[in-house]
Amino acid sequence: MQYPIPPPSSAPAAPDPLAQLNAEQRDAAMHGTGDTAHDTRPLLVIAGAGSGKTNTLAHRVANLIRHGADPQRMMLLTFSRRAAQEMERRVGSVLQKALGLPGTQSLPGLPWSGTFHGIGARLLREYAGRIGLEESFTIHDRGDAEDLMGMVRHDIGLSETKNRFPLKGTCLGIYSRVLNTRDPLEKVLQDTYPWCSAWEGQLKKLFGAYVEAKQQQNVLDYDDLLLFWAEMMAEPSIAQEVGERFDHLLVDEYQDTNRLQSEIILAMKPTGQGVTVVGDDAQSIYSFRGATVRNILEFPSQFAQPARIVTLERNYRSTQPILDASNAVIGEAKERHAKNLWTDRAASHRPQLLLVPDEASQARWVADEVLRQREAGSALKSQAVLFRTSSHSAALELELARRSIPFVKFGGLKFLEAAHVKDMLALLRFAQNPRGRMAGFRTTQLIPGIGQATATRLLDAMSEAAQPLQVLQSFDVPSQAREEWTRFAALYAQLRDPAVAWPADLELAKAWYLPHLERLHDDATVRKLDVDQLVRLAAGYGSRERFLTELTLDPPQSTSDQSGVPHLDEDYLVLSTIHSAKGQEWKAVHVLNVVDGCIPSDMATGTQAELEEERRLLYVAMTRAREHLHLIVPHRFYVTQQSGGGDRHMYASRTRFISEAMAEKFERITWPQAGAADAAAGAKPSAPVLQVRDRARAAWR
Repeated sequence: MQYPIPPPSSAPAAPDPLAQLNAEQRDAAMHGTGDTAHDTRPLLVIAGAGSGKTNTLAHRVANLIRHGADPQRMMLLTFSRRAAQEMERRVGSVLQKALGLPGTQSLPGLPWSGTFHGIGARLLREYAGRIGLEESFTIHDRGDAEDLMGMVRHDIGLSETKNRFPLKGTCLGIYSRVLNTRDPLEKVLQDTYPWCSAWEGQLKKLFGAYVEAKQQQNVLDYDDLLLFWAEMMAEPSIAQEVGERFDHLLVDEYQDTNRLQSEIILAMKPTGQGVTVVGDDAQSIYSFRGATVRNILEFPSQFAQPARIVTLERNYRSTQPILDASNAVIGEAKERHAKNLWTDRAASHRPQLLLVPDEASQARWVADEVLRQREAGSALKSQAVLFRTSSHSAALELELARRSIPFVKFGGLKFLEAAHVKDMLALLRFAQNPRGRMAGFRTTQLIPGIGQATATRLLDAMSEAAQPLQVLQSFDVPSQAREEWTRFAALYAQLRDPAVAWPADLELAKAWYLPHLERLHDDATVRKLDVDQLVRLAAGYGSRERFLTELTLDPPQSTSDQSGVPHLDEDYLVLSTIHSAKGQEWKAVHVLNVVDGCIPSDMATGTQAELEEERRLLYVAMTRAREHLHLIVPHRFYVTQQSGGGDRHMYASRTRFISEAMAEKFERITWPQAGAADAAAGAKPSAPVLQVRDRARAAWR
């Protein structure tokens, strides 16, 4: 459906939908339309932190539709389903005002807006027959993929080696990194998993067997969704066909893409016409997931006609002193798209660089400061404490608990990791795909009296049968399991019956599972809330297959007993790793352990590329703050010795990313103040009250 600009009339002209954009945002939104319709170059929008990236991209999509672009022929790729939904909402709002549409008229949807993995799954199902897949494939989440890797690892005898062979999670991590970075296994082992290098030959064998197991069971894992999409785009005829279906290809957060994702985009649009990517190389911090900053740095030169670059430098989040300090830190980056963030939000106070004696002092200072700001009118929820690694907040968590300061720490138990949620989804996946062994193992062993051996016999028989339902219904189980097996067989027949309409089959599954939930878990009442949530979520999907796919690719973040807000307090402090904080902002931000060894991590100083990412990580932390920024430098740490030699303390210096010249952009404070006063006066240490060494010697005279 087309949405052209309304013809002129005597009625007042509709307001300019781009009027609220600044000059650079407007430039990006209008590229290739109106007076610049002849400009077919790909577009790279370098969007600095807090520069209105999402708003600019939404206005660009809306402006394209205003100028005749068909929403059905636009692909918008994001990194979360929520981001795609928010983009669609904003585009609709802009169009409603621009076209003067009444509030009751439906707005144009963006049917091809979603995550890379979600869009990949849709295309793979659509082209399944042409690329050697069965359309009925199911998708393993990370946990199921680990379990399958573990099962294959055991089956080929690698769990019985005399020396330490990598565990299933490590094996899956290696496999995933090889696929997403496109690096050879040997390089991945040398660079990231050096202790596994001796097992290169066995790992190749394991990964081959893992791929075979997935094929036999008609399942895909997360990595397959990108890998198979990229392989599909490597076939010129299919790549051309898919590319011609879309006039515009827009990608958000391009700095977070990996090589597979870059290959997909370049294959779909080899000329670059219609391509828009938005991102910030200074916020590329996910190399541990396979992302590479090279994609956004090299994007302008990857097409026959170089990309046009529009840089968004006006910041709408932070005060100018915070931006001055942040600009100084990132300005030392060895390679970057140049930009200098600025704002009209002046402030008289500079960010603080705080020196404290140790981690315990750091925890006390943060607790004091968040309470002080709370009394001054800043809710706890408007403040955040950020850290490089989750373990860095341990001392602070104890101090907050001691002082009854409620907090939420990002990174609790994920929804799909909860046993009861995995049980329900396994039941649905087993009904969807009878050859899915991981789902089958988990489901059948919920029944008392069914163990691994019985489950294996059943699944072997089902995998070889033309009618797996008949095998299950006639299967001979141990006597103690027969009554419950009869109920399960009846349920399975209903779930396989095409006449049972979705989501009625989820209600059937819930009714069967709840007695098992009560039997297996003491806290069944709390866990039942998650089962109820699954049922509510199901109402938003048109089929079981779509529900399983979307929920696996973009699950809720936490379970009912971990979600925090309802039963913690009306207000709470936010604790988060810097990685989890990306995209967020708070009135006040306190960054812990801004010392060498933590930022940069002592595990990430082996190469220049690793060091540069650590610099970007500090920059991301600093640019989360709107008004108050505190970087805390503890002088001393206590470190637990891995070798069993007990604990020791070590002294740390301020992070190398803040030079003495940069430090002038901060207010430097030493806490507690008494220590600073003594130091300023040049006070000499007082004489010892007693000589313990003399006493120790005297005891043996």
